[in-house]
Amino acid sequence: MSEQIEITDIVLGEGKAVVKGALITTQYTGWLEDGTKFDSSYDRGQAFQCVIGTGRVIKGWDIGLMGMKVGGKRKLFVPAHLAYGERKIGAYIKPNSNLIFEIELLEVLTRDD
Repeated sequence: MSEQIEITDIVLGEGKAVVKGALITTQYTGWLEDGTKFDSSYDRGQAFQCVIGTGRVIKGWDIGLMGMKVGGKRKLFVPAHLAYGERKIGAYIKPNSNLIFEIELLEVLTRDD
């Protein structure tokens, strides 16, 4: 079992890079290790916005999206302790679940914008 986050760049972006405290806009899909899709912003038809690097999302995102550039697409393998740990989330995510995300970065806003 991997204790580390695994980051795979599918498409390298050329826009602004993600930094701590940035407001980012993404489209993403999340899967369990067995291939079960548990969440997707595409299915909701709405991009997902969050502030990154400040503990508002799972640690795997806070760590795994740093330095990613707008226009990029990245796959993250997030071990349970950097996801939801011991918690059960929704119908699909059981305690100690490793999660896989594919994330497309649409926009990065920082304080100086």
